[in-house]
Amino acid sequence: MKQFSILLLFIATSLFVSCSDDDDTTTETQTIVDIAVGDSQFSTLVAALQRTNLVSTLEGEGPFTVFAPTNQAFQDLGVDLATISDQELTDILLYHVIAGADIKSTDLVAGQTYATTASTGGVSGNQLSLLIEASNGVELNGSTNVTSADISANNGVIHVIDRVLLPLDIVGHAVANSNFTSLVGALSSAPGELVDVLSSEGPFTVFAPLNSAFDAVSDVVATLTPEQLTTVLTYHVVGGANVMSSDLSNNMAVTTVSGQDFTVSLDDGVELIDQTGASATIVLTDVQATNGVIHVLEKVIIPSL
Repeated sequence: MKQFSILLLFIATSLFVSCSDDDDTTTETQTIVDIAVGDSQFSTLVAALQRTNLVSTLEGEGPFTVFAPTNQAFQDLGVDLATISDQELTDILLYHVIAGADIKSTDLVAGQTYATTASTGGVSGNQLSLLIEASNGVELNGSTNVTSADISANNGVIHVIDRVLLPLDIVGHAVANSNFTSLVGALSSAPGELVDVLSSEGPFTVFAPLNSAFDAVSDVVATLTPEQLTTVLTYHVVGGANVMSSDLSNNMAVTTVSGQDFTVSLDDGVELIDQTGASATIVLTDVQATNGVIHVLEKVIIPSL
């Protein structure tokens, strides 16, 4: 299992300070757009930027970090871009951009990090999250690789990627993150078609336990009936709302899809108090998906069974 480190949510206006560019491919008299226009492998990307009127945006002061798909990446997507609306294409393109930051590969720490993209395709126009893993190279959303890093421009940096990034829903984010395999397995095996439910329009708020959280209660989970497992899993889900961390207040009672409440405590970080009186700490907040938001839990919370 890949090592889990505390995940940091990048805020677009306050990110890493860039490291030395000595090893970078440097074209710092050109903008990101200039570099893309001058490289034939980005002709499909450039055409898409022109169609969506994003050229002037990426010619701006920035800084921007752009994960740039090649022509081959667009071809491998197997989708005729002409069949996608301008708004859908805009959301996809901006999902490849982190605004307000010039993030070099050397800025990334080993492990997993979530970044806030420029795409506002989340619920209520919230900016979508992107999973970045820097272990053996740099991987995005569990399936897309950076093939050439740190192409510096005068308004940011380009990283070449081998697949087009598509915005993820809640299930997509869970599948992409190797620390949620136990959660995904439980959702798939429990009655109620929970994977299909959490792939629907929503919105949903999911308090997602890590693999280590499920390991800690494996003996208990093994004794649950399928229906009780569904109750435990739906106790981690709030339906009809995209509840951000800023919406949580101390002693707030939260009603879940299971029909049971848990209580929020802000006395020592952000904790959830379950029906047994036990607490579980939220170790990462506000992973924004297209149909809701995920908060990461270090323990499984238990309802009345």
